[in-house]
Amino acid sequence: MSLAETVEKTDSQASNRRGGGRVGRRALRSAAMPSFPTLVRKIPVYDIVPDEAVELIHQESLAILEDVGCEFRDAEAIAMWKQAGADVTDTRVRIDRSLLMDLVSKIPSEFTLNARNPERTVQVGGNNSIFIPMYGAPYIRDLDGNRRYGTLEDLNNFHRLAYMAPALHSSSSIICEPMEIAVPKRHLHIIHSALKHSDKPFMGIVTSKERAEDTMTMAGIVFGEEYVKEKPVLVSITNCNSPLVWDATMLDAMKVYARHNQPLIIAPFALCGASTAASAVGAVAQVNAEALAGLAFTQLIRPGSPQIYGQFMVTVDMKTGAPMGGTPEAAQMMYVMGALARKYRLPWRTSGFHVGSKLNDAQAGYEANMLMHAAILSGANYIWHSAGWLEAGLTCGYSKFATDCEQLVGWYKYAGGLPFDDFKEAMAAIREVGPQGHFLGTQHTLEHFEKAFFMPTLMDFNSFEQWSAEGAKDHDTRGREKACNMLKDYEEPKLDEGIAEGLRDFIARQEEKLPDTVN
Repeated sequence: MSLAETVEKTDSQASNRRGGGRVGRRALRSAAMPSFPTLVRKIPVYDIVPDEAVELIHQESLAILEDVGCEFRDAEAIAMWKQAGADVTDTRVRIDRSLLMDLVSKIPSEFTLNARNPERTVQVGGNNSIFIPMYGAPYIRDLDGNRRYGTLEDLNNFHRLAYMAPALHSSSSIICEPMEIAVPKRHLHIIHSALKHSDKPFMGIVTSKERAEDTMTMAGIVFGEEYVKEKPVLVSITNCNSPLVWDATMLDAMKVYARHNQPLIIAPFALCGASTAASAVGAVAQVNAEALAGLAFTQLIRPGSPQIYGQFMVTVDMKTGAPMGGTPEAAQMMYVMGALARKYRLPWRTSGFHVGSKLNDAQAGYEANMLMHAAILSGANYIWHSAGWLEAGLTCGYSKFATDCEQLVGWYKYAGGLPFDDFKEAMAAIREVGPQGHFLGTQHTLEHFEKAFFMPTLMDFNSFEQWSAEGAKDHDTRGREKACNMLKDYEEPKLDEGIAEGLRDFIARQEEKLPDTVN
């Protein structure tokens, strides 16, 4: 019997015994797990190095771009840099620091990311943080714990889970690849799934100019064509090929989205020790230079367009070359990137729960905690890969997704600061109870017990005997059961039928024109 069948049987038995069942769970979830607004951090950031060290890295990054330069492998981009006054030789662009920083200074320090449900609209930048699920996994670890290729139904499921998770602020887009759909047509179904199964902000497609344009057309069908020319509704990721290369595919995507005033994450993809020097501070200087060059280019496209300073920096196992998640150096580099982002007054992105573990196990937990702690304390605004990530991003796990979503509730509370609003009442309760009493029946406890403490449901705090009696389930099993139950409770946030038909019609027309294989 599969896990889904087991959960269905358990639900039926529970409903017969006590009433409620799925309907009761849905009502409880609606009451106890509202959709969280933008997280406003009320704890201080942590500076791991002094201001002088941040300034040193900044100056060295500027020197890299002046002396070494950065490749922009696109004819239109080269023409734009020449017109701006950069020193251009073939595709190598050397950028004077005054020109560079003048362009970067045009990027707003904060912007609004609009959702099709206005209640899900969020703020990016400043003291705000949002959590976004993972992106790009070809494999999934399914509800029975098996590793296999992702399908469109898996992608639909992950968008459903993202919609239901109160502390996730976006549905991402390619949480997993729907591998059964031809690559030239796949982007249409990815964006359709994100728009259909969730009413949160989402992410765009960057694998070609045409696919980026299709993404904007679909966004225009939902939000209105004029709206998406001015108002940010999605975020897209563009990666520099470290070291120091912005290729034509990424630059094409930049041009499409920036011209529509849609923010991009300008993020070098650095495997430290392989595509950077084997030095944490050396890697930061290089990645900062790559990011600044990309950010500056967006302002040649559309001055004042919102953008996100980004990075993806992991160390590699120097014995095998494999990327590692959750290392102390990855966390340290996050802190420095956060300090640089504050220096430039830029919204910035990092990753939260990206791990190397193959399973939702102890290794995954240790790695995830190391990185999310750094993401929060370094002041990151757009915390990506915050649900589902396994196996260095090759796999998205249902159990990991459910576990991460619950843990995000705890991180949301942690970063929101320690409230003092009931302090006076708590002191009165101490006087009421006195020595040798208990607080379980006091008025203060009755009024506050539901929200006083983070109470996860996936982590087991029962006695050994009770845990054994309930099946001695490990954390991975409980996570898969949680995901299964969430999917059973899902209710689609319906699109207007005219909009839904418009999306279906556009997809059908584009599929008629697109080939089934990549040329």
